[in-house]
Amino acid sequence: MPAPSWITPCLWFDTEGEEAAVFSTSVFDDFRVTSVSRYGSAGPGPEGSAMMVAFELGGQPFTALNGGPQFTFDEAISFQVHCETQDEVDTYWATLSDDGEEGQCGWLKDRFGVSWQIVPGALLEEVLGDPDPDRAARAMQAMLGTKKIDIDEIKRAADRA
Repeated sequence: MPAPSWITPCLWFDTEGEEAAVFSTSVFDDFRVTSVSRYGSAGPGPEGSAMMVAFELGGQPFTALNGGPQFTFDEAISFQVHCETQDEVDTYWATLSDDGEEGQCGWLKDRFGVSWQIVPGALLEEVLGDPDPDRAARAMQAMLGTKKIDIDEIKRAADRA
């Protein structure tokens, strides 16, 4: 059964939902803000500040809610960015990790605390999914020692006998 079209991820921010959405428009070509609802005089946020920001990334709807500091992001939920080239990996890594936090194996947190995985798809299929378990293990071992993934380095490690 196909996923219903009404499932929309909602990201809970303290106050940075609109800023995060604007930042994302600079990162992804197919990102667009579709609407911003603002708090009125009844609150609970400051009057005129963003309450809900609706946006789309690649046609997938999302919502950013400025709900206060009660909840924060962690790595239990992350967004995968599938890359075909090292240039794509480098660009997304540099942009999303700027003022954020670099993690292991292609994981990072952006400046808003949202977790991302910068994933070179061909690498996963070609090397980590290699039918030769020794080659796949060498690639995995090399990847575990990285932050930003270097496709050529992991391929070289896989090919070492």
